[in-house]
Amino acid sequence: TTLQADFSFPDHDSDDDSYEVLDLTEYARRHHWWNRVFGRSSGPIVEKYSVATQIVMGGVTGWCAGFLFQKVGKLAATAVGGGFLLLQIASHSGYVQVDWKRVEKDVNKAKKQLKKRANKAAPEINTLIEESTEFIKQNIVVSSGFVGGFLLGLAS
Repeated sequence: TTLQADFSFPDHDSDDDSYEVLDLTEYARRHHWWNRVFGRSSGPIVEKYSVATQIVMGGVTGWCAGFLFQKVGKLAATAVGGGFLLLQIASHSGYVQVDWKRVEKDVNKAKKQLKKRANKAAPEINTLIEESTEFIKQNIVVSSGFVGGFLLGLAS
């Protein structure tokens, strides 16, 4: 399906109204997401920097992202594990009683809602994946430097 928007631009020379049809899907295909984020002049980084600069830029940003991901991941795992441990202690001590049948029913309801939403969001996700793949292909040196730096950041 094509999403179209009609905009009325009155012509001052004539009395009848003229309309211009703007095809938003075609506009979105021509204007990639990285242009909206980084600006119109952004394109493949290959055109702007040397290979060594690209690898260093990708490696440093990847290391920072991996290091932060590791720290936040450990914090989240500690919080979830600690919360679960406290819940189990409270349950065992008799402070909390869990209605497991109700929990199972609510989880199944949530699964059904997530499946419905996932099916509706599939075209947008596929478009995002295609644009991301194209961006990575155009900037393969920076992308590979980022991946290497990310793995180093996770390890440190």
